[in-house]
Amino acid sequence: MVKAMTLRTQLVLLQVVIVLAIVLTAGLAAMLMQERQIREASQERMVAVAQSVAQLPTIVEAYRSPDPSAVIQPIAELIRDSSNVAYVVVTDDRGIRFSHPNPDRIGEPVSTDPSVALSGDTYVGTQTGTLGESWRVKVPVFDADGVVIGQVSVGILESEIRADFLGDITGFLLALGAATVIGVIAATGVARIVRRRFYGLEPEDIRGLLETREATLHGIREGMLALDEKGVVSLCNDAAARLLGLSGPAGALGRYASELLDDLAVLIDETDIDDDAAPQRLVLSGERVLVARAAPVRVQERRVGTVVTLMDRTELDRALRELAGAQSLAEGLRAQQHEFSNTLHTIGGLIELGEFDAARRVVDRAGDGGALSRLDVPDGVQDIELAAILLAKRARARELGVELTISDDGRVPARQGDGDLGTVVGNLLDNALDAAGRGGHVAISIEQTDEDGIRIRVEDDGPGVPIERRGDVFRLGYSTKTDDRQRGYGLTLVARVVERLGGSVELSPADSGGARFTVRIPASALAEADA
Repeated sequence: MVKAMTLRTQLVLLQVVIVLAIVLTAGLAAMLMQERQIREASQERMVAVAQSVAQLPTIVEAYRSPDPSAVIQPIAELIRDSSNVAYVVVTDDRGIRFSHPNPDRIGEPVSTDPSVALSGDTYVGTQTGTLGESWRVKVPVFDADGVVIGQVSVGILESEIRADFLGDITGFLLALGAATVIGVIAATGVARIVRRRFYGLEPEDIRGLLETREATLHGIREGMLALDEKGVVSLCNDAAARLLGLSGPAGALGRYASELLDDLAVLIDETDIDDDAAPQRLVLSGERVLVARAAPVRVQERRVGTVVTLMDRTELDRALRELAGAQSLAEGLRAQQHEFSNTLHTIGGLIELGEFDAARRVVDRAGDGGALSRLDVPDGVQDIELAAILLAKRARARELGVELTISDDGRVPARQGDGDLGTVVGNLLDNALDAAGRGGHVAISIEQTDEDGIRIRVEDDGPGVPIERRGDVFRLGYSTKTDDRQRGYGLTLVARVVERLGGSVELSPADSGGARFTVRIPASALAEADA
């Protein structure tokens, strides 16, 4: 199996090809321009020489002499030597030479067609004559009356033009060769730098890393966000998009993390304070309770961003609430078992003493039930989940030393909803029990309104909420217990659930001096949830 070329080799070869293409193209263009410049310069020189000879009075007067060549030949040769041209040939109107570098050719007709110059025009071109191939100019000779009486032909051998061109191009080719060598060396250096930027990885390694990263990101259940130094999301996996309520990972890219999650900016600031720490806090994404953990990302000892992992605690909180209800029921059953056992012992002792009437009275009292009956919720609450929440909170209130009163007014029918009422009632009661404290009192009433909606009212006799703070209680993270950063989420969750259901929640002072929360949920929202 043939081993593939390394990335460095591929980069060097590609850049060498590019350098060679550029150098060859530029060199070819430069050589063509140089050859054209040499030819144009030669043409201008030949035209100037030919016109000066044709207009020279001595030359024109020599045409009328018996032996024109005796005058014209010396002048033509002198001009040829001084102007550095191959030849200066003067002819009459029939093309018979009056001058030529080879005197033996004088008196012979020219070897090329003189008709263009003899017609009064100027000819420029390459032709082959007695001296070989040459780049030549032919101009007419006019007498005093403007009649063409001959021509002057001036030329430079093509071999001389090529020699001039090659003499100039040698240095240029050396410069192109040096540029090519420098380009190849620079390409090698660039390839080394690029490979170092890729941490020495080959394309196959990079592809494998990307495939592994994509599989890992989209395969894990926990959400993950990668943020740059400015807090802008640069990477988001499928789980994070689902937890944030986005249609896909692309919806988070390029946005500030604080736009996606409340309190996330505070979490990132905590990593700035202590780079080695990985702080976490509860955050709300809509109505989901998430555990967000932030950790700094460093590349070569330099911090380049932050990674935030998100774990869904919604299901865990729901399971904990159900467990609390089951524990309350178990505690009630154990209390009832002990009370019934004591009752049976009492009845047995009375029978042995012959106090049958007293035993009968004890039996009558036991018919009302034991400790469990005193924990039962009002008969009007027929929703099983809601009844379990109330039962659990009453047991919790007894542990905290708080008196919890559940109103017997109204009627709440059984529903097949998604636990929204339990979420609202549970968080409101937790807040009220915490505000009332030991020895305090909390009252709750749940009833069906005339419009078949639900009204929930929870009040306590705690310190209440100051007027200037009533607008903050539903804000995420707000809590009077500043020593516990896991607080400040219950009332925010209540507000979001009620808002989704199209209802309202109000905060007002209670008659006992504490706070009163009133929640109204329309019948349409309950019917939709049941459906």
